[in-house]
Amino acid sequence: MDTWEPTLSAGPLLAIAALSIALILAMVIFFKVHAFVTLTTVSALTALMAGIPLDSIVPTMTEGFGKTLGSVALLVGLGAMIGRLVETSGGAKSLAELLVSTFGEQKAPLALGVASLIMGFPIFFDAGLIVMLPVIFAVARRLKGSVLTYGIPAAGAFSVTHVFLPPHPGPVAAAEFFHADIGLILLFGLLVALPTWYLSGYRLGLFLGKKFPDRMVDSLTGPIVDDGQLPTSPASPLKVIGILLIPMLLIFGNTGLSTLQTTGAADGDATWVQFLVFLGQTPIALLITTAAAMLLLGLHRGIDKTAIEKTMESALGPICSVVLITGAGGMFGGVLRASGIGDALADSMAGLGIPVIIAAYIIAVALRLAQGSATVALTTAAALMVPAVEAGGFTAVQLALIVLATAAGSVFGSHVNDSGFWLVGRLMNLDVATTLRTWTVNQALISVIGFTFVGALYGASLMFR
Repeated sequence: MDTWEPTLSAGPLLAIAALSIALILAMVIFFKVHAFVTLTTVSALTALMAGIPLDSIVPTMTEGFGKTLGSVALLVGLGAMIGRLVETSGGAKSLAELLVSTFGEQKAPLALGVASLIMGFPIFFDAGLIVMLPVIFAVARRLKGSVLTYGIPAAGAFSVTHVFLPPHPGPVAAAEFFHADIGLILLFGLLVALPTWYLSGYRLGLFLGKKFPDRMVDSLTGPIVDDGQLPTSPASPLKVIGILLIPMLLIFGNTGLSTLQTTGAADGDATWVQFLVFLGQTPIALLITTAAAMLLLGLHRGIDKTAIEKTMESALGPICSVVLITGAGGMFGGVLRASGIGDALADSMAGLGIPVIIAAYIIAVALRLAQGSATVALTTAAALMVPAVEAGGFTAVQLALIVLATAAGSVFGSHVNDSGFWLVGRLMNLDVATTLRTWTVNQALISVIGFTFVGALYGASLMFR
């Protein structure tokens, strides 16, 4: 595979990608073939059609599968254990009651969204969503509402912070390519992210909750725990909030120090820096959080060690499907990338005779739709636009806005070639058609609305230049 080069041009590769996506949708929606089998089958067929050598097809598939599982399995497994402990201890219900009593039933989606915005600043999208899900489900059950009413504002909040705000890797990587100022990206990123979330996350969630009122999720991590099965003295909301803050603080230490290393403000060789970065890596942060949950929600409340172990074990079975389907989504995206579709598409679009900020957005959108990975779309688009950006003589403000425009393009329209599409759909127990009508729409709106705000700020920068 190392010596193989794609031989097809952009046109045939795009046709293969479109055919593959259509086949996935047909198999899952109309023929009701399990998503894991569908994605594995179509990945193999796509590799064959793209001309990947026969002896490289399976290694290419397993590489994409393994890379996705390497992160997802750890995050979902540990997150499910934390969530099960929070739920069975009565802590999720306690926190849900606190949120509802404090903000009122009508403002519960807003409260969950704002909490997710705060948590999403340092925590990566998938980890933050998994940690928050038990509370989201508990609020939905408490108010007998659609999970979309509460889940979309929260998931959208984690998404906009991941897309637009340093120290998340996307905007930081683009800043490196364009030599843009991280502080300005953070400032303008906040100006873009907050109204974008309000429209694409909070308002959309309220609309989707009414459109899909029957979309309820009993529990991500196992059978629902009825009120009669909850302990008579449930865990306090303060304990649950403390547990949720642990990964937030640890991961913030990692991402913050990594950003400071990039700017030269912190010495990456210092032992204390390396140690804090290690503690803040997402799997380690969730592992520490799991241990804290065992202590605070279990042992500290007098729960038997064997009961704690059985509770955590019960969380793993229900999430196996989530892990495998998400890994298969990563497999399909990996096959598309190996086929050369992204490179061919990027090369064909590199000479667009349009303003740089619009070209960066369009190229990122096209790459996102073609191969699924937002990170690949952003970094590839940024690398392609470097010569144009360097030749443009842009101000520091304009460079920051071009970074945000590229980031906005990279999130557009998550669908079946994106492992995140399958992760969100399965976590919220949505079928493929509903995920397309909810999550895909949310991601498209984040992209379009975000780019609209970026464009307005860019236009203002031209007026005052």
